[in-house]
Amino acid sequence: MKNTPLYSISCLLVILLTCTSFSDFTFQVGVMKYNGGGDWYSNPTSVPNLVKFCNANLNTSIDEEVPYVEVGGPDLFNYPFIHMTGHGNVVFSSSESDNLRMYLLAGGFLHIDDNYGMDEYVRIQMKRVFPELDFIELPFDHPIYHQKYDFSNGLPKVHQHDKKAPQGFGLILEGRLMCFYTYECDLGDGWEDFEVHKDSEETRTNALKMGANIMQYALMGSQD
Repeated sequence: MKNTPLYSISCLLVILLTCTSFSDFTFQVGVMKYNGGGDWYSNPTSVPNLVKFCNANLNTSIDEEVPYVEVGGPDLFNYPFIHMTGHGNVVFSSSESDNLRMYLLAGGFLHIDDNYGMDEYVRIQMKRVFPELDFIELPFDHPIYHQKYDFSNGLPKVHQHDKKAPQGFGLILEGRLMCFYTYECDLGDGWEDFEVHKDSEETRTNALKMGANIMQYALMGSQD
């Protein structure tokens, strides 16, 4: 039993929730590797930079090595927080959908960041994972926007793309936010090394602060 995926994620979450501070326990977060031809590998410096920011500003002790994790593999359950990004096509097989569903039901958290072009694919594939749920837009007073850093107007805008207002959507089951989907925002670009996009320091800092809020909420924050 102790080697089963459900045991792994459950133990990680129990340890995190019973720690008196983030620094009491070292853990890893991962980036999802998926099929369909989309560039799951885009923004290679983004999550490592977010981890460094969280360790410096939230007193976390997250391993700075951020692995790519197969959506359908058992290793998914070793990471309490998984980030997913890309620009286009995403396809989950039936077994991958089942694996991701089990991971999220077991207490794992998925952050999806549309790097521009993912929206239609994300919505279709996550509907395969949770046919009974729809993405709902989170109100600006949701706790995810008010962790260490306060975002009273919701998500910061990093890149313009279609010049729409950024939106944060969630999949919520029995009051628990399992998946947070950031759209028309491009947080991951804001987390990247300065040389990649040459965003302003203010833009990058706001993106990292919002990312830290997501991490804090996912791992130790209040639930709806």
